[in-house]
This record gives sequence, structure tokens and C-alpha cells, in this order.
Amino acid sequence: MSKHHYSYLALGDSYTIGESVPLHESFPYQAVQLLRKAGLAMNAPEVVAKTGWTSFELAEHILHTQLNDSYDFVSLLIGVNNQYRGLAAEEFKTDFEFLLRKAIHLSGEHPKQVIVLSIPDWGTTPFAAKKDSKSISAQIDQFNGICEAAAKAGGVHFIDITDDTRRAKKDNSLLAADQLHYSAKAYAAWAEKLANIIRQQTHK
Repeated sequence: MSKHHYSYLALGDSYTIGESVPLHESFPYQAVQLLRKAGLAMNAPEVVAKTGWTSFELAEHILHTQLNDSYDFVSLLIGVNNQYRGLAAEEFKTDFEFLLRKAIHLSGEHPKQVIVLSIPDWGTTPFAAKKDSKSISAQIDQFNGICEAAAKAGGVHFIDITDDTRRAKKDNSLLAADQLHYSAKAYAAWAEKLANIIRQQTHK
């Protein structure tokens, strides 16, 4: 009998494609590399993400993209551009709940195979030095509250990476050259958290 090859769909924005780092250093690819080292037969991740996308733009793209009927695992990280553009939290809530339902559907209706990652806090990066970082952080927390509540209601996993990103304020090695996005080192920490959940689910 041939070994099962696990499929993984990563939905998101610039943080999912790994803006400013090589593709193989993005967190979806690093997670797959970790899982392969652990002995799992993993296909390359399928990434549906673009820099600048809001939750609505991601939803629109998914609706017009030919995807597989189902994936073994699906991750979702979206919302920073809603906050950046000053879009309403209520709109984000509606979009995010739709996206989460779609992610669960794409997992073959297996909520435990869906992983939501929290929104990074770009307010602690040098890019935001001349902006109101406290206000940005508060808004990111508000949006993450929406993500976490939806994840809990949907029975999916929720990974908090926001605290990790806030360490970039004192640790420049966590930032990419553009001083806004994150480095391979930062993505490695996210990938490890993601890979741990996937490993747990495959061992059940």
C-alpha cells in the first residue's frame, strides 16, 4: 500500500507568502520541511495569498479559484490589511467567519485539521515608528479577538503568533530587510507551532 501524501492549503496575505524572504523560508514551506524531517510524506503547500489582501479580497479570490475538493490541512492568517486600511471590525468579522467556514469545508469538514494563526502586530516594527503604535496594537488585539472567538466557535486550532511578532521591537533579527515583514527566523517559530499541531493530528 502506498504511503499517504498529506496536502496542505495556506490561505492568507503577505505573511503567508513570506514577503521579503525566499519562498522556501515562508512559514508554510518551513512547516512542510519540518514535517518531512519528522517522517511525514507532505506535498508542497498550495498557497493562496497575496501581499495587501484584505479578508474580503481573499474571500473573492477563493470564490474564483479552482481548488482541490479537499485538503488534509488548511491554515488561515488574514486581517492585517483590514486594520491597516482602517476597515470596520464588523466587516472583518463577517468576512473571517465566511473564510473559516470555507476553510473547514476545504478540509473535508474536519475542523481539527484547520489552523488559524493570529495577526502579527506591525505596530512594533520600525516601519510604524512615526505612527501611533499603541493604537495599532489595540486594533490588532481587537481583530485577533474576532479570529480567536471564531476559531473557538468553529472548533479549529488557534495559534497566537502576535506576542512573537512584538518581540521584534527589541530583536531586529526577527525582521526582514524591509523592516516591516518578518525574517526566516521569525517564520521558523510560527512553522514549528503549526507543524506541531499537524503532527498531533496525524498521530491520532
